[in-house]
Amino acid sequence: MDGYREFPTLGLALDHSWADLPAGYFRRSEVKGRARRAFAAMDALEAGAMANPDEERMVGHYWLRNPRLAPKPALRREIRQTLAQVKEFAAAVHGGQIKGERGAFRNLLVIGIGGSALGPQFVANALGRPGVDRLRPYFFDNTDPDGIDRVLAQLEGQLGVTLAVVISKSGTTPETYNGMVEARAAYTQAGLKFAAHVAAITQVGSQLDRQAVADGWLVRLPMWDWVGGRTSETSAVGLLPAALQGFDIDQLLAGAAAADALTRKDDLAANPAALLAELWFFLGGGKGARDMVVIPYKDRLELLSRYLQQLVMESLGKEFDLEGRKVNQGLAVYGNKGSTDQHAYVQQLREGLPNFFAVLVEVLRDRAAASIEVGPGVTSGDYLSGFLLGTRRALHDNGRPSVTLTIPEVSPFTVGVLIALFERTVGFYATHIGINAYHQPGVEAGKKAAAKVIDLQHKVQTYFAGVAAARKRRPLTAKQIAADLGDPEAAETIFKICQHLAANPGRGVRRTAGTSADNAAFDVA
Repeated sequence: MDGYREFPTLGLALDHSWADLPAGYFRRSEVKGRARRAFAAMDALEAGAMANPDEERMVGHYWLRNPRLAPKPALRREIRQTLAQVKEFAAAVHGGQIKGERGAFRNLLVIGIGGSALGPQFVANALGRPGVDRLRPYFFDNTDPDGIDRVLAQLEGQLGVTLAVVISKSGTTPETYNGMVEARAAYTQAGLKFAAHVAAITQVGSQLDRQAVADGWLVRLPMWDWVGGRTSETSAVGLLPAALQGFDIDQLLAGAAAADALTRKDDLAANPAALLAELWFFLGGGKGARDMVVIPYKDRLELLSRYLQQLVMESLGKEFDLEGRKVNQGLAVYGNKGSTDQHAYVQQLREGLPNFFAVLVEVLRDRAAASIEVGPGVTSGDYLSGFLLGTRRALHDNGRPSVTLTIPEVSPFTVGVLIALFERTVGFYATHIGINAYHQPGVEAGKKAAAKVIDLQHKVQTYFAGVAAARKRRPLTAKQIAADLGDPEAAETIFKICQHLAANPGRGVRRTAGTSADNAAFDVA
């Protein structure tokens, strides 16, 4: 029990008794040195230092729950004004002053990607109460047409009472832009004015902001360049959907603020985020040599691991450190929920590759009311607790380390605590390994590569249009098309493009022969 610590102001406990730390580990000079450097770096970040040197911008998501810390009066005003605007808009929606063309809003359609969807999804799942929430949430969080159709099928006949919120800093992110276009088409097809049912959360002056102004959208709320998508849940990105659903966003912010206040302490033993960052460092050998398996024993926290995947992996997965040295850092995150995992991958966790450490999340309160007994003196919640404790023991007995976080209940306050706790832990750990946690060059590289594919697709489609105009209807292989376009190296990509076009109606291309990428032939449909 030496590793069990409670933090009463947060209602949080952290137990590293099962992590097998060496005796006196936190008293080691190198551990204390890492903590001092992390505390200093975090103090500088919160004071407005250029914490993201690649993009020459500040990092200020901590100011969102304590505007007094923002380094400029204008920023403090903007944060407070935005929070007030969120509350005013949500109240007007709930009161029916703002409504759809076919009545008071009953549904919420969030259109975003990455943190603009993962954060609101996590909070909606954690705090939602079907039949009680003011608006029922739905999400476009990808550019998958079938996925979009599945959501629209659930909203069939209800778009006139569905409020859409489009979330994109620039307005040009393809997944979000495409979702907006698909949504607008659906509203139009239903005989509705899209602008009468949609709000924007975006950077002032962005393409999306200009469109919202020109078309007269219901409201525009700001995103700032000093808030990254994966740390945006306590900005309008997360607060507006939460407020519209009827959650207590003041308590969400209060929980995050309380966690911030405690994790600012430059005392390793009294700082749960600093402790957790050092545990990540120890358990992963300072290189993320072990994956982090997140298993919350609560259905409401099922999406916590998905939320943390982006927060942790996008922040810490970096090829170069701040000195420009190639380090290939990162910390892989996956997970589901307990006790579902008892019947899924715990078998491998206990007896397979020992390439992970587990973070178990315990929630003490089972439900609001008393539970019935499913056996003599035992409730279903007792079994859930038993599975957590049993799994922890079974893992440890076979040399698999774990850390347990305990909260009293899932509430707006405790959800805010968890969000802020992991945000601060990521910041501390980034200092430990010397990387920039606040940029995402790999994501940008993927976007640029995708843009090149779309550009090549335009060339292929133009090529086929020319073939059709010339009435030279003959099957062509990808290699032949690539040669005609003067880009022989693009043959494999052209094959995949043609294969996709041919599989979908109305795209003007058909596959006529072949069983491989080399001999597959395509023609004008």
